[in-house]
Amino acid sequence: MPTPQTLPSQPLISFIVTTYNIEVDLLRECFDSILSLSLAKEEREIIVVDDGSDEAPLNELLELRDEIIYIRQANQGLSVARNMGLRCATGRFVQFVDGDDYIIRAPYEHCLDIARYQETDIVLFYETQKSHPEVPWMFDGPVSGVAYMHQNNLRASACGYIFRRAILGSLRFSPGILHEDEEFTPQLMLRAEHVYSTKSEAYFYRKRHDSIMESHDKRHTAKRLTDMMGIILHLKEVAETAPEIDRVALNRRIAQLSSDYLYNTIKLTHSRHQLSEAIEQLRQHGLYPLPDKRYTKRYTTFRWLVSNALGRQLLLSTVR
Repeated sequence: MPTPQTLPSQPLISFIVTTYNIEVDLLRECFDSILSLSLAKEEREIIVVDDGSDEAPLNELLELRDEIIYIRQANQGLSVARNMGLRCATGRFVQFVDGDDYIIRAPYEHCLDIARYQETDIVLFYETQKSHPEVPWMFDGPVSGVAYMHQNNLRASACGYIFRRAILGSLRFSPGILHEDEEFTPQLMLRAEHVYSTKSEAYFYRKRHDSIMESHDKRHTAKRLTDMMGIILHLKEVAETAPEIDRVALNRRIAQLSSDYLYNTIKLTHSRHQLSEAIEQLRQHGLYPLPDKRYTKRYTTFRWLVSNALGRQLLLSTVR
């Protein structure tokens, strides 16, 4: 009589690591930071999505071939790479990691423990450029994602939280746009019933001067602003058909993104004409003047300045 086979257990967490022309030493540092966590091999999977690098890094990472799932695709951008990772992920939770960044062990272990031992949909933490931050062991929650968005200025980076894969449903990143996290994260939060927030600085973000978001090329600047406006309008469409409690939460986020859109127009163009055009675009969609809400001190101050000609001139001359 055949012996019953034991089905493999589901990993606790899938790390989706995206890479495009990233130095092998940085990738190795990223993988080592994940492998150093207190996760047994069966508790984790590391899915590496190479978005068409000029040279595949796998040949220089042979010592890690048994630890990673390597997928290579034609260059299609970060959104498509992350979506591919989601298609392959089997873990109960998901963590996105950019291949030139890494996980900081002690504060991340704190967040993992919340995912392990609490009824959790999302665990929020901070990104940092400090290699050895302090570890605050306290956390807040649980609250629903909607309740969190009512009370807090959302940090949208998709690398800044662990999330339960089951809450995704059909939600995916939109291909071909910049600021894709700004569109994805608010919609993910609406699906979450149990959100925990921490002060842990658990993710090391490496600021690269040659990265796409650091580019000041005029065409790139125009795309950044166009994509940002498109995200604002898409979230507005979502809000218009959402239940009232979700709509209030999304409207706060839309107001903050509209403020960021005007601020970035000033910072990236220093053009009175382009600022006027950006204001008019928002006005046509009922998004300007910015809502008179005291969301944050920064929002309140910026709203007052951008609402009058003298304040706009001051912003154009001082924002760098």
